[in-house]
Amino acid sequence: MKHTIIKDVFFDLDHTLWDFDRNSELTFDTIFNKNHPTIETKEFIEKYVPINQACWKLYQYDKITHAELRYNRLKHSFDAINYTISDQQIEDIAQEYIQRLPENNHLFDGTFEVLEYLNQKYKLHIITNGFAEVQFKKISNSNIGSYFQTITNSEMAGVKKPNPIIFEYALDLAKAKKESSVMIGDCIEADVQGALNAGLDAIFFNESNVDVEQNIKQVNHLLELKKYL
Repeated sequence: MKHTIIKDVFFDLDHTLWDFDRNSELTFDTIFNKNHPTIETKEFIEKYVPINQACWKLYQYDKITHAELRYNRLKHSFDAINYTISDQQIEDIAQEYIQRLPENNHLFDGTFEVLEYLNQKYKLHIITNGFAEVQFKKISNSNIGSYFQTITNSEMAGVKKPNPIIFEYALDLAKAKKESSVMIGDCIEADVQGALNAGLDAIFFNESNVDVEQNIKQVNHLLELKKYL
């Protein structure tokens, strides 16, 4: 990356800076302890994580709506642990989950250090597929908002990553050029391939150490970004 002069760095939020899985589990634990004490949160989470990922993928490509995403990921998870629950109770949990999620704000190790480091050299931005209201609360509550000059979410852009239009929207908002920009995120398809297809450089945040193509730039820890930037 050193051969290109990078000026603008775009980050994904969930699973990249903001530790979604950890914060999500804490949120469910609070809700279940209060209203559904017989549910074992760990058992629920084991089912929920892959179901939620599958639902987000469908949502990413407009195959389900926002409302269907929120309902399906819970309904399928409760079915998977054989827990009987009404549609109204699912709706109540979905609402409470969205409200409570930004109250837990664990960030990935090295987040503040790497943002402090990069902020001295580059303009920093966020591109997220998450719901606008929730994402702004996460950014504000976790005290990382001051590092970012622009925040683009899929509701503003009208499309979701990997659609190139959201990257174009973010570049316009940031007054950035694609040839001097890089995207950092945890999803090969949405963040890395999406950015590359839109003409930006990309770095894969491979925290889970999954196998990827050799030619993809990747880091396993946020502080390793110093190798590239």
